[in-house]
Amino acid sequence: MNHSPRVILSRGRNQRQTTPTRKTSMTTAAKIAVIGLGAMGYGMAKSCLRAGHEVWGVDISPDPVERFRAEGGQPGDLKDVAETLDIVVVSVLNADQTSAVLFGPDGVARMMKERSVVIACATVAPDFAREMASRCNDCGLHYLDAPISGGAAKSAKGQLSIMAAGSEKAFEVAQPALDAMAENVFRLGEVGAGSAMKAVNQLLAGVHIAAMAEAMTFGMTQGVSPVKFLEVIPQCAGTSWMLENRGPHIAAGDYTPLSQVNIWPKDLGIVLDIARDAKFSAPLTAAALQQFLAAAGMGLGGEDDAAVAKVYARNASLDLPGDE
Repeated sequence: MNHSPRVILSRGRNQRQTTPTRKTSMTTAAKIAVIGLGAMGYGMAKSCLRAGHEVWGVDISPDPVERFRAEGGQPGDLKDVAETLDIVVVSVLNADQTSAVLFGPDGVARMMKERSVVIACATVAPDFAREMASRCNDCGLHYLDAPISGGAAKSAKGQLSIMAAGSEKAFEVAQPALDAMAENVFRLGEVGAGSAMKAVNQLLAGVHIAAMAEAMTFGMTQGVSPVKFLEVIPQCAGTSWMLENRGPHIAAGDYTPLSQVNIWPKDLGIVLDIARDAKFSAPLTAAALQQFLAAAGMGLGGEDDAAVAKVYARNASLDLPGDE
C-alpha cells in the first residue's frame, strides 16, 4: 500500500473534526512484528510487508510462520529481534492471549526498546485496555488501543477500519503500520475509547448475523430459498453488510471459518459485561448471544459464524443447502 489511511478525529479537548483524506505516505521502513497470524493477522502482516517494511510474523502454529517467511517475512525468533522493533501488532483472540503475549513468561513488552509502540487489536473490555496501557507505560512503551473491523478480505488488502485510541506520540510511532493496514483510522481519544467503540460495533455485528440467519431460515418456511432471498433482500431496506457478507455462505453450504462461531460468545459476552456495569439493558444482544451459544453447543464453534443458521434450521426441521 502506498497511501495513508483516512484519518478521522473525534471532537473533544485538543481535537478537531477533519475531512478524511488519502495522501501519499512518505514513511520510512519500520521494523514490525505481527503476533497472531490468523485470518486477520496474516493479512495485516502481508499488508505491512507489501508497504516495504521489515516484518516478522509470529504465531504458536509453525505453518503460517513458515508460509509468511516464504512470502518475504523476516527470519528469526521474536526474542532475538524484539529489542530492535519499532512496532508490535498484537492480533490475537482475546484479553488473556493479549496479556500473555505482552507480559507472560516470554512476554514481548519487557524485551522491546523504549518508546516503541504496541498496537493491540483484540476485542477486549475498555478497563483491560487501560490496564495494558499502564503496564506498557511502566516498560517505557507506547500503547495504542486499536481494535479492527473489516474482515479477512479487507485485512489482506490493507483496507481495515481501525478504532484507535492513545496518545499523539503513540499514533506517531504507529503510523507506518497504520498506513499499511488501514483504509480508515478513527482517532477516538484516550485508551479505552477504541475498545468501547469496538463493543458498539460487535453488538451490531453479532445481532445482524443472528438476525440474517433468522430471516433466511424464516423465509425457507415460506418457500423462499436462500438463493432467492439473496437476490431480493440486498436490494431492499432490510439488508445489512453482515447479511450481504454472510448470507452467501449459507446459500453455498460453505462454512469454512472466515470468522468463527466461537468469537461471538466472547465478544457479545464482553458487550453484556460492559452493559451490566453501566446498568444498561441489552436484550437483543442477549438473544443473539444465546443463538451463538446454542451453535457452539451443537459442535459448530469452529465453523464460520454463518453456521448460527443451523440452530434455526434444526429447530424448524429445515434442510439447509449442503445438508445431506
